[in-house]
Parts: sequence; C-alpha cells; structure tokens
Amino acid sequence: MQPSWDLYRTFLAVLDEGSLSGAARVLALTQPTVARHLDALEAALGFELFVRSQRGLSPTEAALELRPYAQTLAATAAAMLRTASGHGAAVKGSVRIAASEVVGVEVLPPILTALREAHPALVIELVVSNAVENLLRRDADIAVRMVEPVQEALVIKRVGAITLGLHAHRRYLDRHGVPESLAALREHSVIGFDRETPAIRAMLQRVPRIDTTRFALRADSDLAQLAAIRAGFGIGLCQAALARRDPNLAPVLPDAFAVPLATWVVMHENLRSTPRYRAVFDALDDGLRQYADA
Repeated sequence: MQPSWDLYRTFLAVLDEGSLSGAARVLALTQPTVARHLDALEAALGFELFVRSQRGLSPTEAALELRPYAQTLAATAAAMLRTASGHGAAVKGSVRIAASEVVGVEVLPPILTALREAHPALVIELVVSNAVENLLRRDADIAVRMVEPVQEALVIKRVGAITLGLHAHRRYLDRHGVPESLAALREHSVIGFDRETPAIRAMLQRVPRIDTTRFALRADSDLAQLAAIRAGFGIGLCQAALARRDPNLAPVLPDAFAVPLATWVVMHENLRSTPRYRAVFDALDDGLRQYADA
C-alpha cells in the first residue's frame, strides 16, 4: 500500500523541527505517535530517513532528497483545504497572500481591513517574507511582487511603481545636518543591508553607487532598517509613499537617489474564476495602485 499522506507530513515536521518532540508539538501529536509514523514510513520506503543517536535525529541523504516533494505535498494539501473552505459563489473561505516585509506589515493592513469589512466570511493568511513564493506550487494563492513574474499560467497585474528613496528622522537631520551630495553621506550614519542579495545587486546597478562598506548599521531585515530610520539612527532607504505618512521622516537627496520598483499583483490563472480569489486580487490591485500613485 502507498504510505499515508500523514506519514509524509510527520516526516516533514521532524525535518523542520529537528526532533520528535518538536514535531509532536507542531502536529499536536504525542511523541510516540511521531516515532511510529517515522518507523512506518521507513518500512514502506525500505530505507532509513534519520540516523538515531544520543544527540537526536540526523536526516540521511535520502531524507534530504525527499524533502522538496514532502513540501509540495504539504503545500498542495493546504491549497486543497483553502479551496474547499470557499466552495460556492460567496466570497468566503481562506486566501493566502505573500508579500515582502515592508508591504506586508506597513502597506497591506488597511487594504485587508477594508476587504474584511466588505467580506466578513473571508479569512486571510498573510505570508510576510522577502522570498519569492512559488504560486504554481501553491505556496501562496496571491503574491505582491517587486520583481517581474516570469512563470507561465499566472494572472499578472502591474499596479505601478513604488519609489524607494533616502530618508531620515528630522531629529537626526537637526543634529547632524542634511548632506548636500551622495559623497557627503560618508560623514553620516547610513543604514543598509548586511548581505548583498541578487535583488539588492540588481537595484544597485540602477542607482548611483553608495559606499556600502561604511554602513553604520547593517540589517538583512527591511523592517529593522525602517525601525532604525524612525528611531533617528541615521539615513536609510524607505518607500517614499510610506515616508510621506510620517511627518517626522524627511527625504534626503531625492533628486540624486530614487529607485522606482515596479510592482505586480499575481495569482495562478486557475483561481481567477473563484469569487474570493478574484475579490482579494482586485482589492490588492486597487489598494496598491492608490498607494503607488501617492
């Protein structure tokens, strides 16, 4: 017989959590049940998935090869549940949205609040991450992206461009003055990234070069950088439309440094005729378009 899907779910939880006890907590099962699931899956497959020792469980090479397939099963099962929850013509059930850190935390909440008030039976699952979720694998139903989608079988709507610019708290500028050129930034506390990702590298190719070796604060989290700007630590990148909401934030060298980020709302084409996905897609399109235009 084919192994039960539950066995693969347990296997993935043990991989993610690194222990039987951690997987048991996540799955709301007992530790002996998790152990039995692993034993049953290994017996069905005919090889070991983990090496047991006093230090815990270590995944075998075979387990690591199976991991992406188990992740696909988990994503598909979650997508099936979301689809079943909204069966019918009404706007109800779950919709999973993926967005970057700043958009997910700072921009989407008022849009989603209005959406929920219009459709009280709608449930939103918000994935906040700068990673690009795979819509074809249904890691998310709808995504807000700052990189142009290249996958086929997607419904894509360009909502405009969200401009990034240098900003600082007025308290910082009162203390240290406003730089008159990009070269003068070396005399200031500049907030920047810790690691140069492909997305950051692509952005830097489009703008005047800033000396990244002289950052006074480095963080891989865009939210951490934004919090430092708001605290008056120094000068950093912020979405211009977001900064305009805060009277304490002021643009720095807006004529010398501005990065327009084209923005898209994207979903799988198979979802376009389902009322709840269409309602969420349209709400994001409208709300983000107004935000970008601002």
